Amino acid sequence: MFQFNYQAPKVIAEIGCNHMGNFEIAKELIRLAKECGADYAKFQKRNPKELLSDTQYNAPHPEPWQSYGNTYGQHREYLEFTAEQHGELKLYAESIGIGYSASVWDITSANEIIALQPDFIKIPSACNHNIQLLELIRDNYLGDVHISVGMTTSSEIKTIIDLFNSEKLKNRLVLYSCTSGYPIQFNEICLLEIKKLHDQYGEQVQSVGFSGHHLGIAIDIAAYTLGATWIERHFTKDRTWKGTDHAASLEVPGLQKLIRDLQHTHEALQYKASEILPVELVQRKKLKSDN
Repeated sequence: MFQFNYQAPKVIAEIGCNHMGNFEIAKELIRLAKECGADYAKFQKRNPKELLSDTQYNAPHPEPWQSYGNTYGQHREYLEFTAEQHGELKLYAESIGIGYSASVWDITSANEIIALQPDFIKIPSACNHNIQLLELIRDNYLGDVHISVGMTTSSEIKTIIDLFNSEKLKNRLVLYSCTSGYPIQFNEICLLEIKKLHDQYGEQVQSVGFSGHHLGIAIDIAAYTLGATWIERHFTKDRTWKGTDHAASLEVPGLQKLIRDLQHTHEALQYKASEILPVELVQRKKLKSDN
């Protein structure tokens, strides 16, 4: 069985589309993520005309009150930044000391983000069966590849593993346990999937992560304890803002507390250095009889 050691947790503030198409809000969310102590601020990159069929593009948004356009395609276009704007976001993030990354949903977007050379590129659960996309990133990008495996079968996960099956490539691959719902109930999180990923693929990947769409922060601590080195949570300034992702996002106080508790948990996850710790000696002398 694969044995992991407890590396310091890495926290990704998934901004995604919570910027509501406003570039200045996107920059503000990067700054807030940095102030909370996150390691990375992550966005999403889509080319709606490439990603969606004509029918999907021209259909109404399934939740019209959350839409930024008359059709779903127009809604998605409104929320997109250009490749140049993503480059500006990356430079801004790096200038204040936080990493930048993005999830890519299609070939055009992947090529645009590859050109920026972030530390890692994320493949969302919805796209992890796109072999052309996976091979493009595998063969044309030297950074790490993070892949969520929500709504994914074991055979599909094996296909992903096989695509990265070499000593060189496996050190770039991070698999994320994930349940694809926004938000989800606690009995839908299925935390033991983290252990399953470790047991089945721990020797074939760099590490395992956890992408959470739940409420609160207690579950993330349990995920880290079970071996998820990377913790990804959606992040917003105001959960009442317009958009479907805000409800499953943490605001500033929540992200601050999550990062604090993860750091404290990392400090606590160790064995005693001696049978009686120095802090216990005084109490032992006072409270424990040697007779």
